[in-house]
Parts: sequence; C-alpha cells; structure tokens
Amino acid sequence: MPAPVPPLPSPPSEAVADTPPEQTVSGPGHRLRLTLLMAGACLPILGAVLIAPVLPQMQDHFADVPGVDALVPMALTIPALSLALLAPFAGVLVDRVGRKRLLVVATVVYAILGTAPLWLDSLVAVVASRALVGVAEAAIMTCCTTLLGDYYSGRQRDRYLAMQTMCAAISATAFFVLGGAAGSAGWRMPFWAYAVSLLLAPAMAAFLPQPQPKPQPQGNARADQPSSTASEPRVKRPFPWRPLAGTCALTVFGAVLFYTVQVEMAFLLDDMGVTASGLIGLASAVSSAAIVIGAVVFAKAGRAPQAWLPTAFGLCALGFAVIWLAPDPLVLTLGAVINCFGGGVMLPSLLTLAMSKLEFADRGRGTGLWTGSFFLGQFLCPLVALALTSAVGSLANALGMLALAGAVGAAALGLAARRRGTGAAPEPIRQTAG
Repeated sequence: MPAPVPPLPSPPSEAVADTPPEQTVSGPGHRLRLTLLMAGACLPILGAVLIAPVLPQMQDHFADVPGVDALVPMALTIPALSLALLAPFAGVLVDRVGRKRLLVVATVVYAILGTAPLWLDSLVAVVASRALVGVAEAAIMTCCTTLLGDYYSGRQRDRYLAMQTMCAAISATAFFVLGGAAGSAGWRMPFWAYAVSLLLAPAMAAFLPQPQPKPQPQGNARADQPSSTASEPRVKRPFPWRPLAGTCALTVFGAVLFYTVQVEMAFLLDDMGVTASGLIGLASAVSSAAIVIGAVVFAKAGRAPQAWLPTAFGLCALGFAVIWLAPDPLVLTLGAVINCFGGGVMLPSLLTLAMSKLEFADRGRGTGLWTGSFFLGQFLCPLVALALTSAVGSLANALGMLALAGAVGAAALGLAARRRGTGAAPEPIRQTAG
C-alpha cells in the first residue's frame, strides 16, 4: 500500500519540514537534458503565438472562402483547444507507452503537422492540420513536464518547474517577434519554424535517459517517489482522483486569471485611445516580463506552493482592480504588471502542488490532467471576457468582475491555509489498495 501524502503545510516551519528531500542532480548531462526539456516545453508556445502576426495576411489570401472570418482565427486558437481536450489522454499514454518514446515520436509528428500549411491550399485543411498540431503539443507538454518530475525532486524540481514558466513567457515574446519578421516574406513563412523540432527529436532520443522509479525509503515515504522497489510485488491502487480534482479545478480558474490581461491588453489600451502598435507592444512586453519575475520569486523564495496561492490570486485580483479603475494607460500598464506578477507566481505554484500528489506510476496521467485543465482555462479566457463584457457593458468593467472573483478565491485559499495551520491535525490523503 502506498504511503499517505503528507498534509499540506501552512506555517513556514512546516513548509520546510514537508518539502521533499533535496537530491541535487548536476553535471553536463543534467544541463543538456534540462535544456532539451525546456526547449520541448516551449514548442506548444510556438504554436500559440507564432502565426498571430500573419493572421490578417491569411485572411486576405483566403478572402473568397466562406466563413473565413471564423476559420482564420481558429487556426490560431484550435491547437489550445485540442491540447486542453487531449492532454489527459496523452497522460495515459505517457504512463503506458513511456515518457521518452512518446516525446520523441510526438516531436517528429509536430514538425510534420506544423509545416503542413506550407503546401496546403485549403483553409479548412490548414485549420485541420492546426488541430492535429494540438494533439502533438498535448503529448510534448505532458511528457516534458512528467520527465521533470521523474528526473528531479525536492526544491530542485520546484525550481525547474518554475523555470519552465519563465521559458514559456520569454519564448512567447521571442516567437511573436519571429513570426512578425518571417511574416514580411509571406503568411506561409512562419510555419517553417516548426521544423526546428526535427533537430530536437534525435537529441532527445540520444541524450534523455529512460526514467526509472526510485526506491522509496522505508518509514519516510514521499508522494513524489514510487511506492515499491523492484523486489516488491506491485500493488494495484486507484488513481488519486480526489486530491488532484481540486487542484485541476483551481487551475482552470487560475488560467483564466492568468491569460485575460495578456489576451485583452491591446483592446484595453485601444479603448483608452492608444493605437500605436509600438506602444501596445511595449506595454505587453513589460507585463510579460513581470511573469518571468514572478516565477523567479517563486523559485528563489523556497515557500511551499500552497502557501503562495492566496498571495498569487490576491495579486491577480489587485491587478484587475487597478486596470478597472485606471485613469490612463500608464496606470493600466501598472495594473497589468501586478496581475502578471501574480500569474508568474501562481502557475508554478499550481503545477508543483499537482506534482506533489503524484507517484511515478501516476505522474503521466496526473500531469496530463493538469495540463489539460490549464489549457482549457486558456481557451475559455476570451469567452469569459466576452460574456462578462456583454453583461456589464465594457471590458474594463468585466475585469472589475474578475477582480472580485479573484479576491474571493484568494480569501477562500487563505482561510483554507489558516484552517490547516490552526485546526486539528489534518487527515492525510491516502491511496488505499483496491
């Protein structure tokens, strides 16, 4: 029977005690595999932003196609929907087929499907290829995150999960610039960037070691280690649905708060009369930098992720409130920075909290569920903003409603943390044999 997962810590002293034991991995091989995993985790970001600058050119090229106004934006957003729906199934494959094998195959498929619009002449076929790109992205993102959990433990693992957030934020800006530059040569040109994964696939096959379950110390079992050694019989146990469900639900909500400002920033500034693309790009870059800073703070502070969550949600809510009440673009940008800083803390907090509930045999499925939850929130984000705008009359007022929702979430998380710290000894989460 697997050991119970320890109760979530609240006071700083408990956070230190409940942190997984540090087993530092170092050396040239470690740096190479970390680089490969970070590069792989950036590939879904490539799909999300690379073609954004060329959407108007695509719309002009396919102007005679019925429904072009809906189909062209779908070419940008449909990979995220595919990723959200299929990441849980990718997680099942990760646990059954193997992390490394699936990652290498998915990376090759990603290159083939990603470059397909270079020779496709049908807009419907282009959109279909983009949906299939999302399938490959689901496998790549799930595998890379799962392997980080397999290779590393303790604070080192937490730091690298936070680094994944930083790399995603930085790469989003870089890919947007790359897409805009390549788009000057035609709307098809940015799709050549997908071929870079053909360089990653053989390197992953050659240099990523096959992860192996680590023996669990007797009397000091952890959730991030397997429950049995090779000499012990396998014990069938249920997947930890209950402890993971709450984290996944919170992740959907958190992803909406995380992405709203990034998606709506240009429209908010336009409503204030800022139409210069250079100024809009500068404001977006400054707010994106705050995501990186938030992730760095999470990695360096050494606090347990559940101790960060009330603060992270509170900062997101505060940023929304500042934007809602902003009298000018400068204050609006300040609110965006506050919101994105909170998002930079929130994302690695939610991810490390989910990983702490998973053992080796469950890590692929659990990571797939978490990834699907996060990208579902990303897909829902503009729909939520649109619905709230229709209900309250303006986009700024819609962000005011999100400020209220974020504040309620922060208060609920704070009360839960307080109960854990001052109440009776909490029940450990147990996974009993079926």
